[in-house]
Amino acid sequence: MKRWIGAASVALLAFAAMPAQAADKVVLMLNWYVYGEHAPFYYGKAKGIFAAEGIDLEIQEGRGSAATTQAVAAKTADFGYVDVPTMMRAAIKGAPVVATGVLLQTSPMSAMGFVDKNIRKPEDIKGKTVAITPADSMTQIWPLFLKKTGLKESDFQTVAGDGQTKLNAVINGQADLLLGYVMDQSMKIKDATGKDVYPIKFADYGINMVSSGIIANADYVKANADLVRRFMSATTKAVEAAEKEPKAAAQSILDANPKGGKIDTLTQGFELTIPLYRTAETKSKRPFQVTDQNMTETVNLLVEYGGLDAKAKDNPKAFYTNDYLPKSGS
Repeated sequence: MKRWIGAASVALLAFAAMPAQAADKVVLMLNWYVYGEHAPFYYGKAKGIFAAEGIDLEIQEGRGSAATTQAVAAKTADFGYVDVPTMMRAAIKGAPVVATGVLLQTSPMSAMGFVDKNIRKPEDIKGKTVAITPADSMTQIWPLFLKKTGLKESDFQTVAGDGQTKLNAVINGQADLLLGYVMDQSMKIKDATGKDVYPIKFADYGINMVSSGIIANADYVKANADLVRRFMSATTKAVEAAEKEPKAAAQSILDANPKGGKIDTLTQGFELTIPLYRTAETKSKRPFQVTDQNMTETVNLLVEYGGLDAKAKDNPKAFYTNDYLPKSGS
């Protein structure tokens, strides 16, 4: 009996000495420099939600949805958080990318300027100067907004530059408006000037399409099905946790990146994001559960007005999958 206990003890000690299974290293590249919309990812990492799924998450800032999509297609990032219509443009041209969850199910895109400029409707843009960033998601959708509102490119002037140059152009008066997200650039301008801006929202003029979501390389998804499921489970839980604690979620951005903004505007920006998560059809569902109808309408709108290749309408489901999302209540 003593010999058996001794052998068992040795076995237990050997088991205890075995190294814990290493977490899977995962790189998530964002669509842009960090802002309030990104709070759930930082909050999920800070709260150990990704770690609980066996994931060692690295969050990298991006330089536009098109650039992040290219990085995911090239497998230099495992997942991307991007504007899904921008991803569709790349996918239809052969980029091996697919959305594994669509988070923003209406568009936050807008043309915005200082409130005191009194630019409140598309007609007011005539004769003005608009700051854009080439290749970012809003610049790609901008022609669709012009078609929807009857504006022509000859109705206004444009100045181009990177994200900070675009902000500086409006702040310094070199441009009257910029293309931005209602919860991103508007908050950065307010941080810099203390002044509010007025956004002319694309969604208010018939551009009813999905926006940001998680994408991955299609081959990566097939080869790492379990990891993709765990990542989407963690991300879903992170969004749900952040929704309940907006200020704490915003603070997690600053804890990871002290120069990532100001707590008040990061919180406000995130709070402006939350209503975009669900449509009337998905209000009772968990985050990312986009409907086939929403995606089909997005594809149809992009084909009709946004220059997306008409063959995209043949199979809208090729651009996304809900198969890796957690089930309700799980």
